[in-house]
Amino acid sequence: MRPRTAAFFDVDGTVINVTSMFRFLEFRLAAEGHPPSAYRYERQRLKAMTAAGVPRTETNRAYFASYAGADVRATAALAEQWFRAELDRGAFFNEHVVAALRRHQREGDLIVLVSGSFRACLAPIARHLDADIVVCSDPETAHGMYTGQVERPMIGEAKAEAVRTLTTTGRLDLPASTSYGDHISDLPLLRMTGRAVVVGDDPEMREQARRHGWTVWPRTPAPTLTR
Repeated sequence: MRPRTAAFFDVDGTVINVTSMFRFLEFRLAAEGHPPSAYRYERQRLKAMTAAGVPRTETNRAYFASYAGADVRATAALAEQWFRAELDRGAFFNEHVVAALRRHQREGDLIVLVSGSFRACLAPIARHLDADIVVCSDPETAHGMYTGQVERPMIGEAKAEAVRTLTTTGRLDLPASTSYGDHISDLPLLRMTGRAVVVGDDPEMREQARRHGWTVWPRTPAPTLTR
């Protein structure tokens, strides 16, 4: 059997115009009755970690710590509501990227979403797009509750390793495959495939695209969250 070609998509800032984890966190805190300041505090705490040079993998861990004790099923149900609200608001998806994803589907490519976000947020997105596989951060659970821990955030080199694993189990033709990403942490993923597309206006990513001969696409405007 001939190896299959695939299209690998980062999600936040690539397939969608927002950061799913933060948009959902804001939605969740509001649904739980917290004031807007609760989200602003948590968002600023994580931004301060980034500004201080804390690796993105560690800010990802810090994010999931806030889910300690949250019910897994209830979180998934709330994420479905969040996704419907985002669709109603509009401008959620980057239509350039979604059009490319649909083209890959028509050509028979395997569609793989590779994201540092988690399954609760990604499941409705993947279903809407008819994605074949979702590779993501996997928060630890016990007795139907999140523990607040995550074994390995799906960021940076972890994305490349996930692609290697899929290749060994699924006979994929990486030189003929394509990857899409927007952030410097997506570089290990983009370097795995014969073709790559940089989404957005990050100067460092645009320079990488110039060096490697990758395509650059614009990021479409993100919707405004109103409370």
